[in-house]
Amino acid sequence: MGKFLIGVLVGIVIVVVIVAVLIFAVMRFFETKQPTVAANSALVLSLTGSLPETAPMEIPLPFFRSANTPTIRDIWASLRNAAEDHRIKAVVLEPDNLSAGWGKLEELRQDLVAFKKSGKPVYALLQTPGSKAYYLASAADRIYLSPDDLLNVKGFRASELYFKNTLDKLGVSVYVDHIGQYKDAGDIFTRTNMSPQTQEVLGQVIGQIYGDFSTTVAQGRHKSVDGVQALVDQGPFMAGQAKTDGLIDQIGYSDQLYSDLEKVTHTEKLNRVTIGKYYRAFSQSGDRIALLVGEGDIVRGDGRGGLSSQAVIASGPFIKTIREIRNDSSIKGVILRIDSPGGDAIASDEILRELKLLSAAKPMVVSMSDLAASGGYYIASTGDPIVAYPDTITGSIGVLFVMPNIHGLFDKLGITEDSVMRGQHANIDSLYTPLSDAAKQKLHQGLVDVYNTFVGKVAKARNETPAQIQPIAQGRVWMGAQAKQNGLVNRLGGLDTAIAMVRQRAHLPVNGATDLILYPPRRSLLDVLTGGSSSEPVADALAERSIRKRIPDLPGPAMLKGGVLELLPYKFHVQ
Repeated sequence: MGKFLIGVLVGIVIVVVIVAVLIFAVMRFFETKQPTVAANSALVLSLTGSLPETAPMEIPLPFFRSANTPTIRDIWASLRNAAEDHRIKAVVLEPDNLSAGWGKLEELRQDLVAFKKSGKPVYALLQTPGSKAYYLASAADRIYLSPDDLLNVKGFRASELYFKNTLDKLGVSVYVDHIGQYKDAGDIFTRTNMSPQTQEVLGQVIGQIYGDFSTTVAQGRHKSVDGVQALVDQGPFMAGQAKTDGLIDQIGYSDQLYSDLEKVTHTEKLNRVTIGKYYRAFSQSGDRIALLVGEGDIVRGDGRGGLSSQAVIASGPFIKTIREIRNDSSIKGVILRIDSPGGDAIASDEILRELKLLSAAKPMVVSMSDLAASGGYYIASTGDPIVAYPDTITGSIGVLFVMPNIHGLFDKLGITEDSVMRGQHANIDSLYTPLSDAAKQKLHQGLVDVYNTFVGKVAKARNETPAQIQPIAQGRVWMGAQAKQNGLVNRLGGLDTAIAMVRQRAHLPVNGATDLILYPPRRSLLDVLTGGSSSEPVADALAERSIRKRIPDLPGPAMLKGGVLELLPYKFHVQ
């Protein structure tokens, strides 16, 4: 029996080794093959989901290629190259179920408008589009919608989930303390509805997005702003009504779009090339500028590893990447691209220190994506110029402390805890024993110190005094347009603006070519399979992603870890 088991184990090991070798060989083969682009091609932008800033894991096998999601950088570079590429005759935009924030949408729309200056057409094919997809499509020369489809444009609302009643039923309480009257992220645990402060800020957020949407669509569809807003009040629209109201140009299908596009471009047959394939088909050249992306909650250490590690800014690997850029003499400048609601206060400070060292070594500009709030704004406070979109969510300069207590849950389960201690605050981190008044006071003083440090560092970075920053701090969330007015942002714009600024700071030719190098780089399947530092199984990571896809309003990694946080007060979706 023993020999049989040994034989089985040896057989399993041999199979695993053979499979690993085959995977590695196939990966190496396909990684070295550069795709080709046929003449008379249409560049197809099939955009879905959140549109990541960091490169998703790459699985270099033919049947997985189409699933690899392009980054914002990939789309930006592809559209600029396509504008001058004689093989590309047009762009076909196919947005579907977009969940990206309004900052990224502003970037992509600006990129499409810039492409159109080449004289090449942009056509959009919509599939039950919401306001985000339609906002993007309004940059197109013509918009197509299927005969029985729905244009789901009907206005905007912001909602938030509250968990207090659920926690009460479970016997779990959450102690929350914060500095800043608007720093109410802990409300999801302690309230059942929005506070007046939350309603005030979200009203400002909705107002900014609604106004920008109306103005932008009005320009794209050659209507007045009042006319667009009047139409929004009548939505949603069936395809026929959308065409009658001038919101779309043509009721038709995909083959009809391409047939019309072939006539406009004077081509007998348009070939189609996806954005993922096209980006890999051309080589970038020019001055090497690092695009250092910080995306997700800020956490301390190595993160959780596995497939989910790209959803967080883990201080350990992120600092390692910063140092790699700093020591690379071929990098002429750095754009720090932030898309983060913040997170762990200590991790944020550790990252900021390394970013300041990088800034001292190389010219740097900060570019904010969908959001750069709380700890996300903290790490942007290097003293370098900050660029944001009008609809970027930023600010939230404040601090909070979150700590659960599960005594009631233990009581329901019949579990008790007993302990022996020395030291007045030895149980300050206990999940079973409620915090004493003395412990609460001690923790509160710590929050005050962290908040004052936060305000002080922002003041120094913005060349202001702490007293000048205080009125616009208090945990208050600002949109990019208001942040610019308040002096928290230097300029409004996207990647083009940031590139122009960093080239100027690096004393590079204004109109010179830029090779935008993405950091951290795209990971391969082999990197994940051989990553020995991961403490979380891949299956667990996949399970978490599946749950969060279905329940997107669950608290993020930083909130679940608790502790002293510099975190965006709200986790909401504008719909």
